[in-house]
Amino acid sequence: MNSKAQKKGKRPPWRQPDGSLVSCVEKIKVLEENLEEIQDMCQEALEDALVMGCDSEQFRSVLHDIVESLENNIKD
Repeated sequence: MNSKAQKKGKRPPWRQPDGSLVSCVEKIKVLEENLEEIQDMCQEALEDALVMGCDSEQFRSVLHDIVESLENNIKD
């Protein structure tokens, strides 16, 4: 199994705020593509940080903080 399939296989089905499944194939495709791009960018940024001598755990902590700071500006 390639890494893209492994990444996708780890996620549970997408759900709407009311708990029902997101069933639109195109919506799911966009979500998965977005997450793949984000993961690739984060991987590249981590590798850059390591090459520059940064601590990997500190870098991961910063990424975690970034995710935690995201705001929902769209009403559910």
